[in-house]
Amino acid sequence: MPAYNAAKTLAKTFQDIPKDKVAEIILGDDCSEDQTILIAQSLGLEVLKTPCNLGYGGNQKMLYQEALRRGATIVVLLHPDWQYDATKIPELIAPIAAGEKDVMLGSRILGGRAGTLAGGMPLYKYLSNRFLTLVENMTFNFSLSELHTGFRAFSAPVLKKVSYELNSNDFVFDSEMLAQIAVQKFRVGEVPVPCRYFPEASEINFWRSSCYGLQTLLVCLKFMLHKLKIKELEQFIAKC
Repeated sequence: MPAYNAAKTLAKTFQDIPKDKVAEIILGDDCSEDQTILIAQSLGLEVLKTPCNLGYGGNQKMLYQEALRRGATIVVLLHPDWQYDATKIPELIAPIAAGEKDVMLGSRILGGRAGTLAGGMPLYKYLSNRFLTLVENMTFNFSLSELHTGFRAFSAPVLKKVSYELNSNDFVFDSEMLAQIAVQKFRVGEVPVPCRYFPEASEINFWRSSCYGLQTLLVCLKFMLHKLKIKELEQFIAKC
């Protein structure tokens, strides 16, 4: 769980995790300025701290490296903002455990527009999510309902092969990783998860969302340049 100022929602997120279905739970704290670490410790959570405020992507890099170091076979990314239903973890990882998929995404869109908006997602975020997902589906040759989710699962071979260390330390890290996954032709699937949007669930404002959207479109452009062999980018070259 990559965390930054998640004190208001961390406990609820943690309580939903089916403890009998996961081997270890690690929280990566990116120099939070609230009580995130104290709450994590009170819950018995193991906390890894970034040396400085690295950003969302930098926090993930630290956590994936640690998960691989510990020999994890499946790694789940879960935002600790209680936007995503952690009780769905068994459904999320089942296709990977069965050898049917390499990557799984928890989609807030798969259940239909009405449910997504009723869950509180702002209309502008819903529309931008759908637009960016459409562009990425066309670019990466995916057929998925949502590519902008904070609930994901990866097999260890995916994390060992893609060069995620070369990605941004900001929010666009997720889009870059999907592009890398597409280059390596990993199998990607999705399961529906309910949408839960509320003031404490997201601190990304309209301006930051707009910047993220533009950065995601740039990732698509870089992907095409690499795919068409116009410009080979190290970021998209497999590590092994």
